[in-house]
Amino acid sequence: QVQLVESGGGLVQAGGSLRLSCVASGRIFTNAAMGWYRQAPEKQRELVARITFGGRTNYADSVKGRFTISRDNAKNTVYLQMNSLKPEDTAVYSCNGNINGGNYWGQGTQVTVSS
Repeated sequence: QVQLVESGGGLVQAGGSLRLSCVASGRIFTNAAMGWYRQAPEKQRELVARITFGGRTNYADSVKGRFTISRDNAKNTVYLQMNSLKPEDTAVYSCNGNINGGNYWGQGTQVTVSS
């Protein structure tokens, strides 16, 4: 069974930075795209950033230029570096992975940005 475990969330002031990590564990044969999604209270979950096995990335317009997604394929880990954080970035951030032909989610990590 594949598991995704996130870490790195927390409370930060506006303008600050956080780095999220997501490690995929288990019997992993193929690890394609991985990404980060977020859901704020009373809002729908939205894509933040996504990265393919080969390193191709795409971002939500709201985070372009501030967030950077990267991955270490040898460690089955994806990162999200978040800079210049804004109060509107406050949400639960969840890791997603297309692994072994299936779609997996982490449990989520809270990011809170105070003004």
